[in-house]
Amino acid sequence: MVRIYWEVGTRNIYTYQKESEGFMKKPLVKVKIRKIKAKLAPPPVTDPKVEALVREIIERVADKWTMLVLEVLEEHGVVRFTRLGNLVGGVSQKMLTKTVRQMERDGLVTRTVHPVIPPRVEYELTELGRSLGEAFCGVWIWAEAHGEEIERARVAFNDKGELR
Repeated sequence: MVRIYWEVGTRNIYTYQKESEGFMKKPLVKVKIRKIKAKLAPPPVTDPKVEALVREIIERVADKWTMLVLEVLEEHGVVRFTRLGNLVGGVSQKMLTKTVRQMERDGLVTRTVHPVIPPRVEYELTELGRSLGEAFCGVWIWAEAHGEEIERARVAFNDKGELR
């Protein structure tokens, strides 16, 4: 089991891996946080190709297996298929195969097949995959900063007794 933790007030992100005697702290990535000036309104004309690409990327990032594979490969480097499944945990072989194939198609991982018996298949993040991981760290930072606010909103909603 792997947990991710962002050290509040810093740019340090760590993973905690379950060891026999508790959790072991390991640095995950050095995060580059940049201030981005966001426009309040979208541009008047959006290129349909760019819009379609953004939707596909969001679908991919929203897939929990992609993010977990991304995290494992960032932490462990080159990983064999079976080991990848064990490190991700709880993923079926079929789903892991589908996930890494899609990630390879998108240029996020490289797949190397060694011509031995039995075949040995290894996966590694590309620079594009690493950059996605860095971009995703912003979500962790946002969640850390706003977690209590979200919990208060949930409690307030539940206290109203409204079901939708």
